[in-house]
Amino acid sequence: MLAAPFYPRFDVVSIDITYEGALRTRAVHGPSGTTLITDPPVDNQGKGESFSPSDLVATGLGTCMLTIMGILAERQGWDLRGARATVKKHMVATPERRIGKLEVEIHVPGHFDEKQRTMLEKAGLSCPVHRSLHPEIEIPVRFVWGG
Repeated sequence: MLAAPFYPRFDVVSIDITYEGALRTRAVHGPSGTTLITDPPVDNQGKGESFSPSDLVATGLGTCMLTIMGILAERQGWDLRGARATVKKHMVATPERRIGKLEVEIHVPGHFDEKQRTMLEKAGLSCPVHRSLHPEIEIPVRFVWGG
């Protein structure tokens, strides 16, 4: 009898979301209690006073990429402090309103050789959010080194 393959255990995170009216939601992160407010953008009947739900997708992508790169850097003893990402979200209207493109630019200060750069880029591109996004969303990624 063959043993079942090992899969790491991942915890389930609960996020409780309440619709507050006027198109605003309040989300509470179960483990920490941190609260996040969303509002739709002005071009979609909202006030644009906070992140929109699709803004959070773009935010999730950039923060996830930097986090996974950071995990690798810490394991290797590399200093990634000061690295930053800019994500430009492009919405499309046809055939339906959705995210059409997420342009990512990651700036990494300091000196990294070619092997380190390759490892960090591969780590960033393998982040769970990047791998979870629909393949119809264009996701060009540009790494800027030493900036």
